[in-house]
Amino acid sequence: MRLPDSLRDELKAPLGILLKDTTKENIANHIPKNSYIITVGDATTEKMLILGFVPSLQIVDGYEKRGKRTPPQSNATKLYCDNPAAQITQQSIDLIRQAFSSRPPIQILVNGEEDLLVIPVCIYAPQNSVVLYGQPNEGLVIVQITQEIRNKTKNLLDRMI
Repeated sequence: MRLPDSLRDELKAPLGILLKDTTKENIANHIPKNSYIITVGDATTEKMLILGFVPSLQIVDGYEKRGKRTPPQSNATKLYCDNPAAQITQQSIDLIRQAFSSRPPIQILVNGEEDLLVIPVCIYAPQNSVVLYGQPNEGLVIVQITQEIRNKTKNLLDRMI
């Protein structure tokens, strides 16, 4: 599925709380105890690992702000998928769903771009999940998974072509 130009502006708005203060204490205040933590993005995943959080699911692509980088090092089980820029492939969706039924931590290494994978993650994440992703040059977005978020992201996915 491809991202139509008509959805680009809508996707620039954070799905959850935008934190500009990304200290360990401030992040921890926004993550309920025993949450299933999901990170999307290399910088976000690396930051959480450095702060001592071990995301149950980590989705990375080896790029940060379009520049090549080494993916965050993690003891997670590695899974691989292809997901071209501005797309969400069925392979990615299937792998995300598989990861949610696997023993964490899992790291999905994406050949392509992981940004839009926040959408299927929010749709299929376990009930007690919190999704974290970067808002370029602004901060960290923290999304509590609720039925409202599932409905919103499902609507976005349905509008892709």
